[in-house]
Amino acid sequence: MMKSKFQSVLLTTFFVAISIIISGCKTIPPVNPHNLALLKQAPFKTLKVESQKEIFVLDEQIITSLEKHFRQDSQPELKHAELIMQFLLENGDASLSYMSDANLTASQTYQNLNANCLSLSILSYSLSEFLNLEAEFQRVHVPEYWATSRGYNFLSGHINLKIHEDRTKYFTKQVLHTSPRTLTIDFDPNSRQQAFKTTPISKERVTAMFYNNKGAINMVENQYDLAFSYFYAAINMDQNYSSAWANLAILYRMAGDLNTAERLYEQAIALDPDNNTARGNLAVLYDLTDRAEQAEVIRESLHQFRKSNPYYVLTLGNQAMEDGNIGKAIRHYRNALKLNNKLHEGHFALAKAYYAKGDIQLTKIHMKRALDLAEFEHNQIQYKGKLEWLDAVAKN
Repeated sequence: MMKSKFQSVLLTTFFVAISIIISGCKTIPPVNPHNLALLKQAPFKTLKVESQKEIFVLDEQIITSLEKHFRQDSQPELKHAELIMQFLLENGDASLSYMSDANLTASQTYQNLNANCLSLSILSYSLSEFLNLEAEFQRVHVPEYWATSRGYNFLSGHINLKIHEDRTKYFTKQVLHTSPRTLTIDFDPNSRQQAFKTTPISKERVTAMFYNNKGAINMVENQYDLAFSYFYAAINMDQNYSSAWANLAILYRMAGDLNTAERLYEQAIALDPDNNTARGNLAVLYDLTDRAEQAEVIRESLHQFRKSNPYYVLTLGNQAMEDGNIGKAIRHYRNALKLNNKLHEGHFALAKAYYAKGDIQLTKIHMKRALDLAEFEHNQIQYKGKLEWLDAVAKN
């Protein structure tokens, strides 16, 4: 197996909300107290981060706006939620730019709807509470998906929100009522279309995801103290959140403390043996500490597990492009499209590879295909702009 140049950072955002596997029959071992003690002696400053209340609160301006249309003490009505969510869907792109400030509090998201699905789901949860509706976060079991930026592979998962209209408490015992109705709010059209399996997750887990995302972004921007503060906040909020431990391990590895990094990777894997990103990053650490055979065992296992995932095959193509092997990259990109020919990312990757090869005709064919398949406006603008540039170059 080829060695990966990239560390994988776990994010919970639009195409997902972080790599967590939860099973009703799985017993999670307790967190090693020595690892918790390590965090209190960390070589980083602990800075102030948003509280859970600050993440979920709707500010006075939003409350005033909502009160013009809804009474806060009114009976729960799903149609109220539908009206608000339709507004969010029509006015927000729901896309994620990994290196932008995409992780927003509920109030920030209301003002800036171009946030990730985690932030939009947090806003939806807070709006549901205002409307007296019961809301439950759900982890959506989407395939592993990566985006590469600044030498890191960002693995993202997905969450959505199920809203319940339970009007029982508004009726007397003499009134007949039906079972609670539900509405699922999902800002990812792919998730809505494919009906992936879902698992309920707590408000505390979602808060930990928010901290973890903020920590990951600050880590790759070399803001180590702030990154640590967010990862530490995530673990304090939900000690069993494997992804926060795994990202914290990357931070220690970047700081040069490989021994502590290894302990934290092992903690992440103990909490979630299916955290393949933590396992892959542990393989990177094994390479750094002259344990190539152990690293190769992990990599081969992960390759066998992931080889039918088109997004994984795309990352192999991206790595080949980084290595300057255009022919190999094209083979990987074509293999990815054999697994799923609807991936606009795959056609865009092929377009870039053919452009690097000097084949303008195939570049335009795959760029047009990427544009046809793209669902989000920011992708459509990007592909259309590149096509217009190619046409302009061809005329000169």
